[in-house]
Amino acid sequence: MADSIQSFKAADLVIQLSSAPKAKSSVVDFGTVFTDHMLTIEWSAAEGWQAPVIRPFGNLSLHPACSSLHYGIQLFEGLKVYRGDDSQLRLFRPMLNMSRMANSARRACLPTFDQSELLECIRRLVEVDQDWVPHSDSASLYIRPTFISTEPSLGVKKPSRALLYVIISHAGSYFSTEAGALSLWADPKYTRAWKGGTGDCKMGGNYGCSLFAQYEAMDYRCQQVLWLYGEDHQITEAGSMNIFLYWINEDGEEELATPPLDGIILPGVTRQSILELTRKWVEIKVTECYLTMGQLCLALEQQRVKEMFGSGTACMICPIGNIVYQGKSLQIPCQDDELLLTSRIAKELADIQHGRSPSNWTFLV
Repeated sequence: MADSIQSFKAADLVIQLSSAPKAKSSVVDFGTVFTDHMLTIEWSAAEGWQAPVIRPFGNLSLHPACSSLHYGIQLFEGLKVYRGDDSQLRLFRPMLNMSRMANSARRACLPTFDQSELLECIRRLVEVDQDWVPHSDSASLYIRPTFISTEPSLGVKKPSRALLYVIISHAGSYFSTEAGALSLWADPKYTRAWKGGTGDCKMGGNYGCSLFAQYEAMDYRCQQVLWLYGEDHQITEAGSMNIFLYWINEDGEEELATPPLDGIILPGVTRQSILELTRKWVEIKVTECYLTMGQLCLALEQQRVKEMFGSGTACMICPIGNIVYQGKSLQIPCQDDELLLTSRIAKELADIQHGRSPSNWTFLV
């Protein structure tokens, strides 16, 4: 369903600066305070892509029949911009986000676009709002590209109109937990994604439908859901995170394992980065393989589990300390002196993101 209409061009970008910049707050919740400007790019089947516009941050005007509201024809991305020790602004592997967004757009029957042109438009937006990027190792700005159908009529069909827009917010801590390690609730009665579905795309419907299970998890004093799949209770994702298990496997090998990308797992940028980073280390085996709750329970009984953590752009690396499953509370090693691999991965990624370690994974603004 590739669309032959030519993409927008960053060279045509129109910049309309805000006349009333907002005061900047140093301490805010994730995703609640937004920068002064946003990027908008309109598309129609009749006229193709319009010129991209950076304009003051503001509300959108949508037709009441807009098909993104009625049928969920929409998707989004998430990436961060970091201020390094040298004050240089860096994006972390942004072309992976652009590629994933293009794949999601194809699945949603939204128009294609030139990924490099979108990245350049985003770079220009960050450049305009660069004073918002914190001078901090523990904070950054979160960039949210969003792509929605603006088809102004009812009926399930390929959109004739669409809007691609980008907003930027403060990104502090994603989870509010003093303990540091997350607790997860695992119950097979809810399924996040299934074969042939859209679990490998970053679509809003994958997240909205998870809320009911999320709030049931809170009834069990858990912060997130550990999503299971199939009769054998395969481990897939934790909340909106990819999941990793560091253990001694059944063959007696020290192994870092994560579920494979089989259509129900989101191909996370942080996930891919962890795999590529740790595969350079000779001391552990790194594997993409199916993991079941039966395997995990047995490994815990035999004290073969070393660490378990989730990964994602919003949370980065988050240790897991407890899983509630079939009426039992499974304790995962999560004390600071036990999280040697988790801490090493988090540090090496942070050093790259902030420019302390040279890498071609960063994109300078």
